[in-house]
Amino acid sequence: MGMSDYVRALRQKVGNDYLLMPCAAVLVRDDAGRVLLVRHVEGRWQLPGGAIDPDESPADAARRECREEASVDVELGRLAGVYGGPDYRVTYANGDEVGVVSVVFEAEIVSGTPRPGDDETQDVGWFAPAELEALELRATTRGVFTELLRDS
Repeated sequence: MGMSDYVRALRQKVGNDYLLMPCAAVLVRDDAGRVLLVRHVEGRWQLPGGAIDPDESPADAARRECREEASVDVELGRLAGVYGGPDYRVTYANGDEVGVVSVVFEAEIVSGTPRPGDDETQDVGWFAPAELEALELRATTRGVFTELLRDS
């Protein structure tokens, strides 16, 4: 889907300037402990997730993003963590600056088979925690994994 109409309207007013961006993401693990990731069209792997739309709950956004990006429906479990601050500042290829505040839920797949589901996603894969180090990830994603998977 790319940029929402809401963010597009904000960008018309502020250009590439910094925006605080509330997001929701999902940590799905299979029975072997592998993590489901989506590969963004810019090349980096990440948890399924994205911006929360106006008047959308973080939980609804998490479920929507899983469906859009990975073609799966999920049942959300516990809140795994909330991440933000200076280490979660991102500048996109087009120059847009955002400060990500991400709510991450644990979840399990209840229907569907993981596959790319929109024009933002070029691949979907399962990765053991030990394999994550070799992947192309944003520093923000590495920070989340460092905390969430420290005992894996």
